[in-house]
Amino acid sequence: VQLQASGGGLVQGGGSLRLSCAASGRTTSNYGMGWFRQALGKEREFVAAISRGGSSTKYADSVKGRFTISRDNDKNTVYLQMNSLKPEDTALYYCAASTALWLQVHVSSDEYAYWGQGTQVTVSS
Repeated sequence: VQLQASGGGLVQGGGSLRLSCAASGRTTSNYGMGWFRQALGKEREFVAAISRGGSSTKYADSVKGRFTISRDNDKNTVYLQMNSLKPEDTALYYCAASTALWLQVHVSSDEYAYWGQGTQVTVSS
């Protein structure tokens, strides 16, 4: 499966962005999907993940209550709605796909075999 992330940009603190991850090659319903991010000089970290059907989700504590992951399997697209953005959310955001059971949600990057190219999110103070 090939993944293409988009929707990043520059936003003021407190603002919102919605990232999209479009999949091609195989339908996204075959995969658990996740978002990760990597800030400059830091290691990649988990942000959010969603099960194949969308009924189960997990979030990093740092984004819980502000970010929402969702998916539209008919459109082969996964979304990350980001609200109340903070400067510390500045990073390159990646979407990823993992082979998973229907309700399974993976938080470790080791579980994800397919990665998109990343989209930059910059939050100004």
